[in-house]
Amino acid sequence: MDVYEAVNSRRAVRAFSDKPVHKEVLERVLDAASRAPSSGNLQPWHVYVVTGEPLAQLKRRATARALAGDPGDDREYPMYPAEMTSPYLDRFSSAAAQRYKALGIARDDPDRPMKIAALNSEAFGAPVVLFCYLDRTMGPGQWGDAGMYLQTIMLLLRAEGLHSCPQVMWTMYRKTVSHIVGADDGLVLFCGVSVGFEMEGVPQLRTMRADIAETVSFLGM
Repeated sequence: MDVYEAVNSRRAVRAFSDKPVHKEVLERVLDAASRAPSSGNLQPWHVYVVTGEPLAQLKRRATARALAGDPGDDREYPMYPAEMTSPYLDRFSSAAAQRYKALGIARDDPDRPMKIAALNSEAFGAPVVLFCYLDRTMGPGQWGDAGMYLQTIMLLLRAEGLHSCPQVMWTMYRKTVSHIVGADDGLVLFCGVSVGFEMEGVPQLRTMRADIAETVSFLGM
């Protein structure tokens, strides 16, 4: 697949089929993704690939917490800034409205948070979830490295005909995740990435992006 095609076709899929993903495909993707940029070549990521019964058990436990209205574990890092202003708040609100509509959840639904959490905790039906951790001694530079690494994974998945959905939501249930994967206390959960084949016949959501004039400045050209 052409690199531009991979970038343009990558999106957060929230409806996966139960078609299995073969281990050798994941190994090929993760091996190639290890070439992602890494300052000082620290390669700070620690990844757990979860599928089969361990994933089913994790989904059951996390979904039970979501349906019980469990607010989740204390966050170890903020998902978003405490205060967002324009244009960031505008982009966030627009994307949220599109996402809720695609999921069939009204924005004024009083049970919206619980319903969204339950969908997330099922990994949207994905048969595989990758959990990316970082050592607690790592700093902002290494968190940036982890982001580039995960983006590389998601693009390589497209080359394999697979889709993905990065989910910071899993940090809400980090203790449940750590119990299943066996991550020690020296690691902090960055996010999960659901992986699989997209379910056919479901609405496809592709959120808008800002024009590059809003985010890019060209100097000297």
